[in-house]
Amino acid sequence: MSPAELETMVSTQANVGMEAYYWWCTALMVIIHCGFLLYEVGATRMKNAVSSGVKNLLAFAFMIPTFWLFGWYIYLAFPNGFVPIDLEGYGVPWNTSMGPMLSDQATGVFWAAFTLFACTTASIFSGSVIERIRISSFSFLAIILGSVVWILGASWGWHPDGWLVTTFGLHDVAAAGCVHTVAGWYAFGVLLNLGPRVGKFNADGTMNELDGHNLIFSFVGLLFLIVGFFGFLGACLIWAGTDFGGWVNIYGSPANLSAFAFNTLMGLSGGMIGGYLVSKGNPFWMMSGGLAGIFSCAAALDILYPGLAFVLGFVGGCIIIPAHNWLAKTFKIDDCVGAVSVHGVAGLWGLLACGIFASGFPASGDIPASNLLGQIVGMITFFLLGFVPGYVISWIMNKLNWLRIPDHVQEAGLDKEELSLKAYYD
Repeated sequence: MSPAELETMVSTQANVGMEAYYWWCTALMVIIHCGFLLYEVGATRMKNAVSSGVKNLLAFAFMIPTFWLFGWYIYLAFPNGFVPIDLEGYGVPWNTSMGPMLSDQATGVFWAAFTLFACTTASIFSGSVIERIRISSFSFLAIILGSVVWILGASWGWHPDGWLVTTFGLHDVAAAGCVHTVAGWYAFGVLLNLGPRVGKFNADGTMNELDGHNLIFSFVGLLFLIVGFFGFLGACLIWAGTDFGGWVNIYGSPANLSAFAFNTLMGLSGGMIGGYLVSKGNPFWMMSGGLAGIFSCAAALDILYPGLAFVLGFVGGCIIIPAHNWLAKTFKIDDCVGAVSVHGVAGLWGLLACGIFASGFPASGDIPASNLLGQIVGMITFFLLGFVPGYVISWIMNKLNWLRIPDHVQEAGLDKEELSLKAYYD
């Protein structure tokens, strides 16, 4: 075999290996949605359990075709802001790149991974609004979040040419901002218009606990989420080939799976311990704290020292519970699973922590080094990008009476009134 033939064979094997890698990352990310489904069904009262499960499945089903139709194009076309760049048709559904080209061993698997990221944003939002949102209105809002809003943020701050990256040096390697911050505060905007479940608040403003019917489901679901997030985080790295040093992050800087392994596990454990201590042993918040611990490290997952990742995760696990309680009491929102605090607050903390502890870390090419100002600009941008459309669109839907289930239907149960089903039969 000649040197040229050997080089071609090695290159082909590397491309096939990369394709297989993202295939299995995507498969692992599907487990995220098994986790969200169990998590939310368990947190739902028995009379609404089937409705919550159907809502999750529909969000997953609608996200795939809409992300194929316009979501992938948005990521590629809008790194400079709201004016699209000329892609000569690349990324639109009728382009040959969006089909089974034998010469293309990247587009399909990258699209699939990003589609599952989009599905994740919808599932983050889903848990916060259970038991009183119309299935049709939820599906519409999920499409807006997953196939338009978050991916626009990804184009700005999770793309090597994004304006947040090239102008301000934003570092958000595992999507603490464009996924978790955006989805969490989008949910907050919707919750302000959706209102609480019937019976959540008393006339004097005090809150009642509306406990779910199966805490074990929620525990197992949270563990599934953690398993699935290994696929999510693994898909945040790109195989650039041996000529370019192997693995790189989303911005093209050298990175590796070892850093992700160290810091994911350390952040997870720190968050679980913090959530357990602050909640005084509540296992639901302990597991939610583990998720928040991962998100607290996500922006700088490729560069943190593992001991610091543990500390950042611990802080994330500690702050989500008082943040959840303060938001509920101040704004009278009913966030059934704490999504705003676990994703929105912990996502902001992760961006800020990267600016505090990882400023000056060099980037590739002409991208500025990571810095505190860039992280703060990213925090503000992602907060507004999530909150504003979530609030405005749901406000319009509420005015049109296309948002909330009527109170008498809530009291009877969505499974019986909407689906003529029940979760358990004698």
